[in-house]
Amino acid sequence: MTVAGVGVSPGIGHGPVYVLTASVPEPPEGATYVGEADEEKARAHAALEKVAADLEARGVRAGGEAKDVLAAQALMARDPGLAVGVDALIDRGTAAERAVYDSFGTYRDLLTSAGGYLGERAADLDDIRDRTVAVLTGRAMPGVPDVAAEPYVLVARDLAPADTALLSKDVVAAFVTEEGGPTSHTAILARAMGVPAVVAARGATGLTPGVRVLVDGAAGTVTVEPGEREVAAARRRSESREQALRAATGPGGTSDGHAVPLLANLGGPGEVKAALANGAEGVGLYRTEFLFLDRKQPPTGAEQETAYRAVLEAFPGGKVVVRTLDAGADKPLAFLPPQGEEPNPALGERGLRMFRVHPEVMAGQLDALARAAEGLPARLQVMAPMVATVEEATWFTEACRARGLTSAGVMIEVPAAALRAGDLAAAVDFFSIGTNDLAQYTFAADRQVGALSALQDAWQPALLDLIALAVGEHGRPCGVCGEAAADPVLACVLVGLGVATLSMSAPSLPAVRAGLAGHTLAQCRAAAEAARAQSTAAGARAAARAALPRLAALGL
Repeated sequence: MTVAGVGVSPGIGHGPVYVLTASVPEPPEGATYVGEADEEKARAHAALEKVAADLEARGVRAGGEAKDVLAAQALMARDPGLAVGVDALIDRGTAAERAVYDSFGTYRDLLTSAGGYLGERAADLDDIRDRTVAVLTGRAMPGVPDVAAEPYVLVARDLAPADTALLSKDVVAAFVTEEGGPTSHTAILARAMGVPAVVAARGATGLTPGVRVLVDGAAGTVTVEPGEREVAAARRRSESREQALRAATGPGGTSDGHAVPLLANLGGPGEVKAALANGAEGVGLYRTEFLFLDRKQPPTGAEQETAYRAVLEAFPGGKVVVRTLDAGADKPLAFLPPQGEEPNPALGERGLRMFRVHPEVMAGQLDALARAAEGLPARLQVMAPMVATVEEATWFTEACRARGLTSAGVMIEVPAAALRAGDLAAAVDFFSIGTNDLAQYTFAADRQVGALSALQDAWQPALLDLIALAVGEHGRPCGVCGEAAADPVLACVLVGLGVATLSMSAPSLPAVRAGLAGHTLAQCRAAAEAARAQSTAAGARAAARAALPRLAALGL
C-alpha cells in the first residue's frame, strides 16, 4: 500500500509511524465563570502571555528559520485586537477558555477567507488557541511525542511550527501531513532541517500507529510495510544522493560548461549564513516583508538600509535581487489606512498595486536600497511583484532610475505578464518568475489548499508553456525564484527552456547543483521539449527524467 502526496523536502525516511492525534477539547458552548470579570480577564491574559513566552523560548532554542516563525506566532498570541475580543466576551459572562476559543475562531475565519499569506497562518492560530485553552483548563499543551527508541515518521493532519521546531533528524525520520502545501511551515522547516517531508497526503492519519513506512520526500510517496530489499534500495539511493551532493561544488552550470548561477531565496539577514554554507553565488530573491509586517509604525530608512546592506556585504561581486515590499490585500500593513474589504484579496491591491496607492512607501524603500548599495561591489537588482502591464513596469523602472538604481526588473507571477513578456522587456532590465503564484493564477487554485495541490504542481505542462513564453527571445535575462527551482529535475528543464538563473531555499542548492552538473545543455533542452509534449504533470515529470539519464545514478 502506498499513500501519495506532494513531496516538499527530498530524501528517504524509514521508521515506525507516530500519528499525532492529541488535541485539546473544545470548551463547552455557553461556559460561564464565577467571580469578577477583571479576574477572569487577567487569567486569560496570563495564559496568552504564557503561550507567547513558551513559543519564543522554543524559537530561541531552535534558532534559524524556526526562531523567526515562532517569534511571529508569539506576536499573534500578544495581538491587542485578540485581547480586546476576549475581554468583550468575558464582560458578557463567557468563561476565559471559551472566550479565547471564540475569539481565535473569529480571527481564523478572517484569515481563511483572505487566503494567500494570511490563509497560511490559519493553522498557526489553531495551535496557539489550543495551547492557550490547555493552559486555562489545566491540560498538557499539545505537542510531539518524547519517544525515540529509533527515529519515527511523524504523521499528522497538519503540524504547527511549535511542534517541529525542536525536533532533529536524530528524532524524526520524516514528516507526513494530510494538509499543507510547498509553502506551508511544515515544508519550510522540514527543508531547513534536511528531513524528508510529504504533504497533502490524504488518508495519512489513518495509518496504523507503529506500522513501518518508507517516505520518499522527492517522489511524494509513503510506502506502508516496505520489504527489506525496497528499504535497502532506497537507502542506497539516499547514500548515492549524499555522495553526489558532497561532490558537487563550485559555480552552477551544466556538464558542458553552460553557466547557470545558483542563488538563494532569503527572508532576512539571518539566513545569509546558510546560503553561504550551501554555496549560493548570490541572492535571487530577498523578501523584504519581514521589515514591514506586524508593526504599527513603518521601518525607518536607516533600519531598512542596515538590513539591505547586511546582505549586499555578504555577496561581494555577486548578484543580489531585492523584491520590493509584497504587501497589501492579504498582507495588510498596520501603519496604513485600511483599504476596505476585498472579496478576493489574492486578486486585490497587493505588491506594486499597493505602491501605486501609497507611493511614499515605495519611495522610502527605493531610497534606502540606493543608499545601502553605495560603495559596495555587490550587483544590486530591484524587482517589483504583481506586475501585469507595460504601464506598471514602466512606472516602476522610472522610479528606480530616478534614484540611481540601474537594474530594475519585475516578477512574472500573473499570466498576462508571461503572455506579453516581449512587450514588458522593453520597459525593464530583467525578469524573475515566481512559479508559486504563477501556478496559482494560471489554474485558479489557491496554493494553500491541499486539495488543489495537483493544480499547483510546477510540472503542469500549461505552466511550462507560460515559463517558455516568459523566457522568450526578447533579450532580457529571466530567472526563476519560485519553488520549481528547488527541484533538481525541474531545474534542468528550466535551464532547457532558457532560464538564466535559479534561486531557491539554501538547503536545496547542492541537489540542484549536482543535477545540472550531471547533464549537458542539449540534454536539458531535450528534457524540456519532452516535458512540454506531455498532457499531464506526471507525464511531463516522467518524460523529463527519461531524458536526463544521470539523475538515477546521482540519487536525485
